[in-house]
Amino acid sequence: MSRVVVSVIGQDRTGIVAGISKVLAENNVNILDISQTIMDNLFAMIMLVDISNAKVDFTTLKKELEKAGDELGVKVIVQHEDIFKYMHRI
Repeated sequence: MSRVVVSVIGQDRTGIVAGISKVLAENNVNILDISQTIMDNLFAMIMLVDISNAKVDFTTLKKELEKAGDELGVKVIVQHEDIFKYMHRI
């Protein structure tokens, strides 16, 4: 399994989850876990996804998710799980 962390942050608006999930579904990416919250109109979401059966490579998926984020007015950060873990170690 090849796992990737997708983080999304920005002003809350309708369609953020749907827009990001649509890109994942179109590329055959499975959402393993998802957490989201809204704090004072600030939307924050983190997803753990499996890209082992994806129709596109990591770089292409990252670009597509970032483009969707731009269209939705949010910042999308896409990182391999291992990089995410090492960056956040104490």
